[in-house]
Amino acid sequence: MKKIKRLRLVALVWFVSVCALLHAGQAHTVAFDEPGELHEYLRWRPDRSPLLGAHRGGPSLGFPENCLATFERSLQLAPCLIECDVRKSKDGVMVLMHDWSLDRTTTGKGPVEGQSLTQLKQLNLVDPNGTVTQYKIPTLSEALRWARGRAILELDIKDPVTPQEVVQAIKTQGAESCAVVITYDLRMAELYHRLDDRLALSCSAKGVEGVTRLLESGIPAENLIAFVGVYEPPKEVYALLHEKGICAILGTMGNLDGKARRQGKQVYIKLLENGADVLATDEVKLASEAITSHLKNRAESR
Repeated sequence: MKKIKRLRLVALVWFVSVCALLHAGQAHTVAFDEPGELHEYLRWRPDRSPLLGAHRGGPSLGFPENCLATFERSLQLAPCLIECDVRKSKDGVMVLMHDWSLDRTTTGKGPVEGQSLTQLKQLNLVDPNGTVTQYKIPTLSEALRWARGRAILELDIKDPVTPQEVVQAIKTQGAESCAVVITYDLRMAELYHRLDDRLALSCSAKGVEGVTRLLESGIPAENLIAFVGVYEPPKEVYALLHEKGICAILGTMGNLDGKARRQGKQVYIKLLENGADVLATDEVKLASEAITSHLKNRAESR
């Protein structure tokens, strides 16, 4: 009986420590010297804590998507992977921007590729309500420099940016230990792995069949995290990935985020209990509260 009480006390102390970090207002930064350290951080373990994937960086009122200040704010809320989008300017400079057009998220108009970096830097970013902010469009190089010693960027690459350009940018900035490249098919994942076998890759693996193909691809499991889709998969998907030490990212942006807004954080808690390791979300604050509750539940059950 005394041993059980001691174990419960240890679990509760661990939980309180985590909660203190989650609510102290301090940024949840991570720093790795080598790509292998990043790989180890992203590996699945039975006792690992969940992470959030801040979709487009986690925009909110006053904080535009694909903006460094927004990334900083998301890190204040919870341990996050910072997902961002990469496009190219007229003069070939890679910048952070989701849409092909500037209209929705900046004070500019027309295609991103239609303006030089100098022209793009004259624009201001717009928040989700359409309010103009003081923030400027970051280049990929600026974002990678910001991330070193601070955060993990998940790079969603948009055409016509090439894998070769992305790999070179990561290498130039010495960002192999803070960047994960998102790929949508095995062919592209294998290409990135051939270009640099140290890269961490987020690969789509939907359903048991998709996971099986990924596991048979020849890309080492330690390089991988798996995106399992935007609807909750069968638990067998999680089991297959976890058996190989691969974390599963569940995309809650859209339908599942909407359900959580209506029904509360319990929606996210259930997803975590069912096996999701990373929630890729537009609702960073609400999902961070769910992680706190999930960790409390887990600590109390030990």
